[in-house]
Amino acid sequence: MRKPFIAGNWKMNLERKTALALVHQLRDHLANRDTVDVAVFPPFVYVEEIARTLKGTKIAVGAQNCCDEPHGAFTGEISAAQLVDVGATHVLLGHSERRHVYGESDALVNRKVHAALDKGLAVILCVGETLEQRQGKQTEKVIGAQLTLGLQGISARDLLKITIAYEPVWAIGTGKVATSKQAGEAHAYLRGVLGGLFTESLADQTRIQYGGSVKPDNVKELLAVRDVDGALVGGASLKAETFLPLLGGR
Repeated sequence: MRKPFIAGNWKMNLERKTALALVHQLRDHLANRDTVDVAVFPPFVYVEEIARTLKGTKIAVGAQNCCDEPHGAFTGEISAAQLVDVGATHVLLGHSERRHVYGESDALVNRKVHAALDKGLAVILCVGETLEQRQGKQTEKVIGAQLTLGLQGISARDLLKITIAYEPVWAIGTGKVATSKQAGEAHAYLRGVLGGLFTESLADQTRIQYGGSVKPDNVKELLAVRDVDGALVGGASLKAETFLPLLGGR
């Protein structure tokens, strides 16, 4: 049985005061709960303080990206080792905004996955199709390629440190949500791809989150789908009143 994993991706939102207030509320409400795994992904500048605030709790802290290089003359980049040094345990890679706004390729995402794993970070690897690709019936082709190339060279042991997030690009921040049928079909397909790349047993152990306008009023329906093992949450993770209900905290 795969334990649900709910992660809050804050993107470029919140400032120090509001970020700390949010994690204090999460910490207090989730102190004695162990029904889901929870992680928050603040902006880089707050990772250390958020990690320190949540130390000793069951809430993990991750970064929204990392460099594919270990160190060097890469102005503006943050290495996996630096993330570990300030207390991060997870990193989010291949998010659609990195792919489609900043032009990150599957090859670059794959190098980042290796860089993160090499330093002991757990990875959430994002895949997803655009509206044009879905309308062109290319969903499986696109997400299958993103998954296959993103995991190239990854060992079976390292797969256990990776969570997959299916995030249809057309549903991110738009208010549109994949139906439970659409989510189920995509997740089942991805699990099948994992089974082909590794083994059915490893595929069955790998958690696949859904991401895309997840809110309190649709999370139960999505999580009831057989192959949906949690959620990668954007806007709803920025306030306790909308994030806690996703975690069973209220």
